[in-house]
Amino acid sequence: MSEIVSGLLALAGALLMLIAAIGLLRMPDFYTRMQAAAKAGTLGILLIVAATGITLGSVSALLHALLASLFFLLTTPVAAHLLGRAAYLSGIRPWVLHDDLAGRYHPSTHELSGEPSAAPPEPDVSQ
Repeated sequence: MSEIVSGLLALAGALLMLIAAIGLLRMPDFYTRMQAAAKAGTLGILLIVAATGITLGSVSALLHALLASLFFLLTTPVAAHLLGRAAYLSGIRPWVLHDDLAGRYHPSTHELSGEPSAAPPEPDVSQ
């Protein structure tokens, strides 16, 4: 029975990895490609690692599979966030109608502000 469960998990993981690869080819910009690779790729890896742990069957193998899964769950979102931020700061803009981050990063410190930087106010000439 464990061979069937393991095979189904490995097949589902491989299909998700295929979906991630297709997403890398089909998505229009860097950010959507990154999202496809991070989401579907991580879930695919988790399923394949789970299948490996079940196939090996020992407590040690299951513990290693759990630790590997935890590593992927902790590092992939952080890496995707840092790649997205680095891409945005280097000038790669997303394909969107309205860029919510435009004007919110300070050019020298790269700190994010709450309000977009606007043009200086017009002088009051009514006095």
